[in-house]
Amino acid sequence: MDAEHLGAGVSLVLGLGNSLHSHPETDGIVRLRTPREAEAPIRLEDPAVRLVTDFLRLHPASVAEHVSIDAALDQMKAAGVRALLVLRDEVVVGLITSYDIQGERAVRYQQSANNMRHEDVEVGDIMSPWDQVPVMEWRWVMRAHVKDVVATFRQFSGSHIVVVEHPRAGETYVRGVISRSRLSGLGA
Repeated sequence: MDAEHLGAGVSLVLGLGNSLHSHPETDGIVRLRTPREAEAPIRLEDPAVRLVTDFLRLHPASVAEHVSIDAALDQMKAAGVRALLVLRDEVVVGLITSYDIQGERAVRYQQSANNMRHEDVEVGDIMSPWDQVPVMEWRWVMRAHVKDVVATFRQFSGSHIVVVEHPRAGETYVRGVISRSRLSGLGA
């Protein structure tokens, strides 16, 4: 479809039936509406599944263990997350958070490694290894409420819980992650 020349500063958008019309009156700012922005506030009585960043719906944020911690932090910022699953050849081997990179964990590692330069520290050096990552079973999350997850976060100081599922006997997959930040104002 060819559009008529309407003059400088006039923009058109598609409306119903693919007809063109000018923008409605606005404050001049066009915002992106995201699912998180559109959802209702989380309450303690809500199903716990509302807290999960579900990797069947959103691509998981991950990083290879040999990547520098600075590059990992840049990747977190670009993705808008505070944690990355750590991979070795497509297998999850740990979790690293922005708190690990920007906090004492990186400094302690540098000191223990003969004052290694910060830019030489890799994700695998300071990540939480998989056997130390707090996990919840997907089946439990599906039956639980937000208040149950809040109670769990009160038991430890970590910032994330990884949600796992077992679709077949002997197989474990990461289904998603729950961030403590999703519970702000709920006492976690």
